Amino acid sequence: MKLPTAPHIQQRRLWPTEGRHVLAHHDADTIVVYQAYRPSTAAYAVAHGQLGGPDFSFDRMSWIKPNFLWMMYRSGWGSKEGQEGVLGLRLRRTFFDSLLAGAVPSTFDSEAYASPQEWQTAVAASNVRRQRDPDHAPSGANLARRAIQLGLRGEALRALATTELLEVIDMSSFVASQRLQATDDDQNLLVPVETVYTAQSPA
Repeated sequence: MKLPTAPHIQQRRLWPTEGRHVLAHHDADTIVVYQAYRPSTAAYAVAHGQLGGPDFSFDRMSWIKPNFLWMMYRSGWGSKEGQEGVLGLRLRRTFFDSLLAGAVPSTFDSEAYASPQEWQTAVAASNVRRQRDPDHAPSGANLARRAIQLGLRGEALRALATTELLEVIDMSSFVASQRLQATDDDQNLLVPVETVYTAQSPA
C-alpha cells in the first residue's frame, strides 16, 4: 500500500470531533480521494492509470470521497457487491479546489440560494455536486463531524478519470487486511494518514 498509515485510535485524537471539515491525505500539490468499483473496473484503472473500460460509465454521476472511513462505510470495507475494488485516486490540488469552488449542494440551501428555482438553475449549469453527510467511525457509527463527498459528471468526470488523475493506488488488499479489526477502539486498526484539508484557492 503506497499511502502512509497510522493507527486510527491515534489519529482520531487529532481530528475535529464536530463541524464541517474535509479530512484527507494530501501534500503541497496533491490530494487523494477514494472510490470503490467492481473488480473489473478497478483492475482496468490500475493497469491503465486512468478510469475507463467496458464497465465504467461516463454517462452517470460518480461520487468521490476524500475521507477514507466514509468510503469504508459506503463500501462495507470493500465487501459490498460491486464495490470490492477500493482505489485511492491522487489528484492535483488545483483541480480538487476547482471542484470545491464549482460544486452545487445536492439539496436546496436557503442560505446560498434565494429560491429553489435559482438552485435548480445552478444544478443544471454545474458538473459537480456537493453533499455533506455524517462522518463515520470504523464500525460505521455516525459521528457529529460532517464529511464531504463530491459527485462528478460530464467534463469534470472526464478530467478526473484522465488528465487530472496522477496516480491510481490499489487499496483493495489493504482494506481486506483491516476489515476484520474495523472496530472503533482496536489499537491495531490502521488507516491512511489524514489531516484537515484547507483549499489553496480563495474561491
